[in-house]
Amino acid sequence: MWHTLVVLILLRHGRTAANEAGLLQGRLNQDLDERGRQQAIDAAAYITAQAGSIDAVVASPLKRAQQTAAAFEMDVETDERFIELSYGIYEGVPHADVPSEVWQTWRNDYSFVPEGGESLAALDERVRGACADLVERAAHENVVVVSHVSPMKSAVAWALGVDIGISWNCHLDHAAICRIAIRGRRPVLLTFNETA
Repeated sequence: MWHTLVVLILLRHGRTAANEAGLLQGRLNQDLDERGRQQAIDAAAYITAQAGSIDAVVASPLKRAQQTAAAFEMDVETDERFIELSYGIYEGVPHADVPSEVWQTWRNDYSFVPEGGESLAALDERVRGACADLVERAAHENVVVVSHVSPMKSAVAWALGVDIGISWNCHLDHAAICRIAIRGRRPVLLTFNETA
């Protein structure tokens, strides 16, 4: 059981049709599909049972995150900083159709901005700021943040004290859970990619 600790609990949204189709979703504002709705319900029940109590739920403004957060049946605070990376011209494109040289540039240059999109460096800066703003609360309360794969990887990098490059070396499932304890004012990663 987790409830011996108060923690910052990160939850990736449930599945959408775009996820199922293997598309880069980014800021496409899709609803959860049937499987995603069930994942949200299961994750909320699992987190609540393990944590003992949830004090606050914060979510990205995108529908898939808001719908996942709604499964907690609590008021949801929206924080724009936890929104997904914008892939620009690659949003809605199958992963396999993005040219390999573009993936290579993304991996090697965190400041790379696809046309109409956002850099990993910019995402990392906003997510780290959002996490830092939650440290005080998460030291005393169980705070759930419902977000997306890239912001969650940035938050994990923040907890580990490493750069956003870790994104390319880890995987998060739909409705995956990561837990970060706050010890003093220092984040400590407890779990990664738990699922209900």
